[in-house]
Amino acid sequence: MNDLFLKFIEKLGKFDNTALFAASIIPYAIFLFYLYKIKSVNYFVKTGFSLTVLFVFITILVSIFTLNYYDKTLVEVDFLHGLAESFLTLSDFVILFGFIKLLNSLEVKNS
Repeated sequence: MNDLFLKFIEKLGKFDNTALFAASIIPYAIFLFYLYKIKSVNYFVKTGFSLTVLFVFITILVSIFTLNYYDKTLVEVDFLHGLAESFLTLSDFVILFGFIKLLNSLEVKNS
């Protein structure tokens, strides 16, 4: 069983996930579409999830830059990788702030 698992992991490591990464924007766009229709979700939560798309866009641009300028992948250039990941951190904080505001706005009903 262990050998089968290792072979599976090895095949996954050789799989080119570029097409899967590009196709993942479709379900995320559908998620954002329906998220913006929900009135009870505040602006910060919606903005935070939208900023995740900005993170993906920035990561793609910085990856292209590192390949052309440094002839390395983004993971190999630490300061640019950290810069790109900071956009994900920003979106996470905005989402967290939005959910905190949402929880604080709910009334507690005592029974």
